[in-house]
Amino acid sequence: MLSNLLIGGRELPLWLSLLIPFVLAPALALVALRLVHALLDRVLAGSQARLLRRILADGRGAVRVTIALLAVEVALPAVDLPTAAEQAASRAAALGLVVAIGWALTRKVAAAFDAYLEGELGENADWLQRRRRTQLIVFRRLAVSAGITLTAGLVLTAIPAVRAVGLSLFASAGVAGIVAGLAARPAVSNLIAGIQIALTQPIRLGDAVLVEGEWGHVAEITATYVTIATWDQRSLVVPIGYFTERPIRNWTKTSAQLLDTVFVYVDYAMPVAELRAEAQRIVEATPLWDRRVFAVQVTDLKERSIEIRVLMSAANSGAMFDLRCLMREQLIAFLAEKYPRSLPQARLSVSGLQAA
Repeated sequence: MLSNLLIGGRELPLWLSLLIPFVLAPALALVALRLVHALLDRVLAGSQARLLRRILADGRGAVRVTIALLAVEVALPAVDLPTAAEQAASRAAALGLVVAIGWALTRKVAAAFDAYLEGELGENADWLQRRRRTQLIVFRRLAVSAGITLTAGLVLTAIPAVRAVGLSLFASAGVAGIVAGLAARPAVSNLIAGIQIALTQPIRLGDAVLVEGEWGHVAEITATYVTIATWDQRSLVVPIGYFTERPIRNWTKTSAQLLDTVFVYVDYAMPVAELRAEAQRIVEATPLWDRRVFAVQVTDLKERSIEIRVLMSAANSGAMFDLRCLMREQLIAFLAEKYPRSLPQARLSVSGLQAA
């Protein structure tokens, strides 16, 4: 039987004595925690400690559960429970405390990463910003996965029945380990690939890449796959191991700035200087050109035309695409209006005809 709690020489009813470890102690602990949070919020309100504020704000629910269970664990000895009941209550509180601590620590670690991940990268973000963001996202996911796995492992090993079942399975079926290893090989390889990408940076968030003949930007990097947002608003989902095993074309590996060309084929009679002057007028009149590189050169001689290359630079891949389209459109209009006879044409010479 349960013994009632004695206060001031008087015996309290059983239901009232049970309120102390399971209601009163957690309530007092939560009130104290609320006061501590309010004090810390007030202290950090006017400071520049963005990281501390984010860590303090995130995961408060997990911290409350942890403090409440800790209060239960501390207050349990105040009630004289039978041995079996006390052990069951203590074990349940201890298991809950392990889960709550793992939950709280995982949330706090994730909050530390999230404090540096606030805001979005613009199209013109430099490669160092994209590199840092990619590393933070990959390592955040790894840290959260490790926290969940470690917490689950601690809980399972703390349950005698589950621990016994696990040990017996490993002891009686060694083949199970081999099967599990083979089954987990893709997951392990993807995990290693994710770490390699975070460290070596073959791709980063926001990079313009050409993958499987599709051009787009790296929109998401997870532990198992990479999402490429293509130019036509589709999503190309690629296993993360692909980027460590196959060649890819990264247009923004070191910089978002690009060089590209437009080829024009005209007749041999076309004055190249006039075409060069018109191309220069076009690039100088548009903000798409970043004023780094410009050149117009005859790069080849065909049987019926000459090949003229217009070399241009732009701040990013989107601006370059628009600049190339603009250059083609306006050069075609210039040739059609000013030099229509200088477009590629076939010449036929007829001689030796006499009147009958």
